[in-house]
Amino acid sequence: MSGGVIVQEARCRGCAKCIKSCPTEALRVSEGLVRIIPELCIDCGECVRVCREKAIQLYEDDWQLLRAQKNLVLMADPTFYVQVGAYARPALMKEALQSSGIEDLTEYEAAAYDITAYAIAKLLETESRERLPFISTYCPAVLRLIQINFPELVGRIVPVESPLEIGVLLWKQKTGRDDPVTMAVPCPAKTTLVHAPEGREKSTMSYSISVRRLIRDILAGSPKVTGSLPAQPNRRWLHWSVSGGECRHIQAFSERPLTTISVSGLRNTKDLLTELELGRLSGVDYIECRACDLGCIGGVGTSESRFLSQLRLDSIQFEWTPTDEERLAAASRFESDVWRLEKPFTAKQRIPLAENLKEAMDKLRTMNAIFSELPHIDCGSCGRPSCRALSEDIVRGHGEMTDCIFKLRERIYGLSAEIHSLSGKIPHTFRSQVIHDHEDQRFV
Repeated sequence: MSGGVIVQEARCRGCAKCIKSCPTEALRVSEGLVRIIPELCIDCGECVRVCREKAIQLYEDDWQLLRAQKNLVLMADPTFYVQVGAYARPALMKEALQSSGIEDLTEYEAAAYDITAYAIAKLLETESRERLPFISTYCPAVLRLIQINFPELVGRIVPVESPLEIGVLLWKQKTGRDDPVTMAVPCPAKTTLVHAPEGREKSTMSYSISVRRLIRDILAGSPKVTGSLPAQPNRRWLHWSVSGGECRHIQAFSERPLTTISVSGLRNTKDLLTELELGRLSGVDYIECRACDLGCIGGVGTSESRFLSQLRLDSIQFEWTPTDEERLAAASRFESDVWRLEKPFTAKQRIPLAENLKEAMDKLRTMNAIFSELPHIDCGSCGRPSCRALSEDIVRGHGEMTDCIFKLRERIYGLSAEIHSLSGKIPHTFRSQVIHDHEDQRFV
């Protein structure tokens, strides 16, 4: 599953600071190096954020090879367009990209976000109240978090394709071209959207590059922009890069008032999903979750401060309410089913302790027994994020009880006490001789 995060082993010092940041306990430190369990990784990028040595990094395709292509087609996350003050408008950034020989797909992107918002609004209007609230699929990290940690909620994930995929589909349908498309991503989760998508067999995009690297490349060329390109009338889609933007866009296409909740950050996301799992969010229609603080503008692959990005977004003037023409265009494309998923979302099964059920149950009992002997303070000194994770690794054969520093200390104390006790003992075969020697020394 993992694909958006890589480890540079030469940089890793085995400090274990990253393991506590992972929401799915997908990191281990073994023999002085961090390793990722792909089946548990959701590519949220929190480990990238806390690694001071830059040993854990966002995966990117080779930018130099991509730049060497004759026709480089770019589909960028909305975050990309509010990263630089001098180009803080899609039309200005489009002109800067053109001067660098990069084809931009913003016009298709704007239409794709309208289609997505329209499709979700229609599903919310026709769905029974028992199945609501629906959960946004826009953040791939949140989607994978639900699949792994909240499998009971998979049925509430809204069955609508990512607008980034829809944008490329619209471009291909209109132009008939099949050039490989590169996506500018703000985080590792969007990288997995390209290389390991959910809801479809293969992504419409072929490569990924971080927003940070693309911005640096553009600025290095000092492109001159004249503002000659016409400004896009539709800028609603830019606000999907901040928390709450998606919900407002959906409400703009809805025929009835919607009750929505928007949260950002993994802690808030997990708390909200737990509340939903416990049935405490009745009356809510839609839930929008973003793994990064403030939304996608807080991703680890961005170039600018998320606070400055939000200020730029707030300064962009636009109209939330779509025009009649935009509404008709979205309705027409809705009928074409371009928004539908190729396959449904499914829960991700954790790696079983054993293939045989009886053996797995035996190992579970053993794991619980081991866990009961551990200190339960989750210090991370063993290279695992928790005592529970250590007990599971021991049962799987990937660790020992003495990996725990406290159990190791107990073992050392026990061995030293035993050695001290044994050092005072004398084999019985020598005991009488030693007694006679002591007596002889007494008479001398």
